[in-house]
Amino acid sequence: MGVETPATRLVVFLTEDDRIGRRCTAEVLLERAREAGLAGATILQAVEGFGRGGRLRAARLPDLARGLPLLLEVVDDDSRVEAFLPVVREVAPGALVTLDPVEVDRPGPGAAG
Repeated sequence: MGVETPATRLVVFLTEDDRIGRRCTAEVLLERAREAGLAGATILQAVEGFGRGGRLRAARLPDLARGLPLLLEVVDDDSRVEAFLPVVREVAPGALVTLDPVEVDRPGPGAAG
């Protein structure tokens, strides 16, 4: 049986078009999360979506495939995620950010792996 611990999931909504100079904003945030020592972070590419402006972005339609939605997801202790929020606001000031309480199920003593 695993050990459940409270944590926070941070999700930053971006697109492939979001850039800092020539670098993808999501990649910059991923690098900064690693430098900050967060437990882990993942960039997910969506196949379809739209944002506040209503512009559809879809991988299945070649004319709309530019700038597909990206999500950066981080899960860590509440305090570590809170400490990372200013970095998110600095790197991606206009991005939609969500925070959700989650429970992490970690393997218990003697678990294989």
